Amino acid sequence: MSNSQKGVLHNDSLNKNPFKLFDDWFKEAQISELNDPDAMALASVDKYGLPSVRIVLLKQWSENGFVFFTNYEGRKGQELLATKKAAACLHWKSLRRQVRIVGEVNKISRSASDAYFATRPRGSQVGAWASYQSRPIATRSELTQKVTEYEKKFENQIVPRPSHWGGFIIKPVEIEFWADGAYRLHDRFQLKRDANNKWNATRLNP
Repeated sequence: MSNSQKGVLHNDSLNKNPFKLFDDWFKEAQISELNDPDAMALASVDKYGLPSVRIVLLKQWSENGFVFFTNYEGRKGQELLATKKAAACLHWKSLRRQVRIVGEVNKISRSASDAYFATRPRGSQVGAWASYQSRPIATRSELTQKVTEYEKKFENQIVPRPSHWGGFIIKPVEIEFWADGAYRLHDRFQLKRDANNKWNATRLNP
């Protein structure tokens, strides 16, 4: 029996708090999804309107929005800073569900980025310094050499967060919940935030 046939989506509960349903679904995905239940396809556009998409990891969420971390100077960082807009999609194949998010993007606070950076493995902290994300590099050995240089630089000390690395938050104006249905008759609800900051759900054709 598909998720939609089980009646997992209801207008009333969605209107009250879409983030509660997202949290419930994410917890189920943590149990059933084999790898990276927090993997999220993130789309941005360049100054010509040409889109690009890549997988990032969703690290935090609340009713304020959805947070991920990256290099601000890489391609996605520069596109997000220029347009302040993004779309994202989480797909949980094991549950036959997906969640689509559209919204405005801003940097999170420096203190919040510092706090998350401190939780990362030391190798990832060093890597954030060594990688000039999205820019050309001649050889792999050039990258490993930079890693070695920063390992020596920060030897026996805490690795500080580089200013070019930190968090973005997508503040959603639209969220869509999708659940698989038999014969492609899926359950789809689109939620939009109104002028009073309340969410209203509309059922969509599959």
